[in-house]
Amino acid sequence: MKVHVADHPLISHKLTVLRDEKTDSPTFRRLVEELVTLLAYEATRDVRTKTVTVQTPVTQTQGFKMAEPRPVVVPILRAGLGMLEGMSRLIPTAEVGFLGMVRDEKTLKASTYANRLPDDLSGRQCFVLDPMLATGGTLISAINYLIDKGANDITAICILAAPEGIANMEQAFENSRVPITIVTGALDTKLNEFGYIVPGLGDAGDRLYGVV
Repeated sequence: MKVHVADHPLISHKLTVLRDEKTDSPTFRRLVEELVTLLAYEATRDVRTKTVTVQTPVTQTQGFKMAEPRPVVVPILRAGLGMLEGMSRLIPTAEVGFLGMVRDEKTLKASTYANRLPDDLSGRQCFVLDPMLATGGTLISAINYLIDKGANDITAICILAAPEGIANMEQAFENSRVPITIVTGALDTKLNEFGYIVPGLGDAGDRLYGVV
């Protein structure tokens, strides 16, 4: 498993504003979209392409287009939905699936309650959107779900990650034959006793959409 912490001053700036408890939901949503586009740029460096020939106003030349089958973007509901627009802005031709997962606040274990994905992901690159990599339970369950459906290359884009979550991911996929990459805006200090990332930014879903 590979971990890439995107070190860029614009990412750091936007993260600082996101962390601020005074940042309201509309501003938070807009910044998440902008931040995800920056992270997606890093995450798609190895997106599959094919060589094509195009006619410019001057001559023919070779270039690249997205290869088939198209990649699949999978936001984890509900908070991952706030990341979708930023990702789609960069790769608008990607297919979009949805995976609904919920974490038990006592056991911190994740379970799947809904999915809208192709039945067969064989040979597909998947980009999973989940704002917070805390314990890693939700992301581990989601990635295993995609692997069971045949995905053979998976990249997770997370705004923030905790060392405990990275360690759990590495242990869970130590022997996996599927390439897995984590792209995150920052690696924070730790988890607190409630499983929240410290310093973190609070509950991403609540800050995106309000408490429900």
